[in-house]
Amino acid sequence: MSYGNVSLAIERLKPIFGERLSLSAAVREHHGKDTTFHPIKAPDAVAFPNTVTEVQEAMQVCADLRIPVIPYGTGTSCEGHIAALHGGLCIDTSGLRDIRAIRVNDMDATVEAGVTRKELNSHLHHTGLQFPIDPGADASIGGMVSTRASGTNAVRYGTMREQVLSLEVVLPDGSLVQTGTRARKSAAGYDLTHLFVGSEGTLGIVTAVTLRLHALPEHTVAATCSFPSLDSAIGTVIQTIQAGVPIGRVELLDDLQVDAVNRYSKINLDVAPTLIFEFHGSRGAVNDQVALVKDIAEANSGHEFRWAERPEDRSRLWQARHDIWWANIALRPGSQSLPTDVCVPISELAVNIQAAKEDINQANLIAPICGHVGDGNFHACFIVNPEDEDEMRRVEDVNQRMIDRALACGGTCTGEHGIGYGKIDFLRQETGNAFSLHQSIKSAFDPNLIMNPGKIVGMHA
Repeated sequence: MSYGNVSLAIERLKPIFGERLSLSAAVREHHGKDTTFHPIKAPDAVAFPNTVTEVQEAMQVCADLRIPVIPYGTGTSCEGHIAALHGGLCIDTSGLRDIRAIRVNDMDATVEAGVTRKELNSHLHHTGLQFPIDPGADASIGGMVSTRASGTNAVRYGTMREQVLSLEVVLPDGSLVQTGTRARKSAAGYDLTHLFVGSEGTLGIVTAVTLRLHALPEHTVAATCSFPSLDSAIGTVIQTIQAGVPIGRVELLDDLQVDAVNRYSKINLDVAPTLIFEFHGSRGAVNDQVALVKDIAEANSGHEFRWAERPEDRSRLWQARHDIWWANIALRPGSQSLPTDVCVPISELAVNIQAAKEDINQANLIAPICGHVGDGNFHACFIVNPEDEDEMRRVEDVNQRMIDRALACGGTCTGEHGIGYGKIDFLRQETGNAFSLHQSIKSAFDPNLIMNPGKIVGMHA
């Protein structure tokens, strides 16, 4: 089996898309490069559908001719998900922008895949509801489904997996299916909805999503607190969770990460392991949460809390956290970023982070560490020159040791970034004999192997 004639596919697609089918080198290269160090792997063409029907028509052409298809949201993924490893057609879903329904009483919404999380929250502004999943980038909802995104709010609200009620998906043959319902629970058959969540465009193209919404908290307070060591900071998080505090967000920055943030975002945190907290709830409940967490932090030698209660102060603090990517790259002008993404049981978090930091220092690498530590997820963000073979070898060695430790204690090679083509070997290591089940699922949904080939399980024609 091999892939078909792309030129013939382009001729058949032109009457459907007209000027919305681009062969421009700049457009193709833009759609073949994510935000990280992965090299450009450009598709042969990029289609910009405005309707679900157009997505189906494009898929039918590609199915008939066995042409690879790479779905594209906003391009903010990290593991080479959008690289056209075997050429083909990129289908950019950003034109699917309809917010089909907001159901305030049921606290759910149905939106098309190209709607971004910030657009959805702007649309919800006067409803008292929110969509809380916050991966940092203003990612598209379809892309967040495909990568099973999470972010800073996951400790309270969960990940995309917990938010998705049902999906509309174009399958590899161009047919359209609806998975799931709006019911809050179901025991009806295989859970197809959550099979597509995290499938990274390898099983079909998500065109619409029905999501859970959540009430906006009455009162929100953010704070920072510095600690003399990583152990004391992480101990504070573990004890806070064990005490049953419904913390809204809790993020860890190591000393190098704090220094990078201070320089880039012009804020003035103590250069030491630091936690950023956010508390949600009624004013009384938030006050109780704050008092308890302050006691826990002080018992772990935490320095004085710095508060950000006004919305503009909270926004500035969290924007600084979300700008970590650019802050890190600024530490070494001309560099690129290679982010890691392990997740471990929280009781194993301190030893894993400390071991990673020691490995980084011994390998003479630059890699600030941050993490969504409330759910055991942390990132060492290597700042690299991809052309330096020795440096990249050292990065690979340190990353492999991080993943070996995570898997040994019951963790995973990726908490939120996904597999793409950058972590296929790690997925194989993590899943063992079950890796063949992943391949069987891919073959069952996509027998011609045209959907984002070379990703997750590495299969291609």
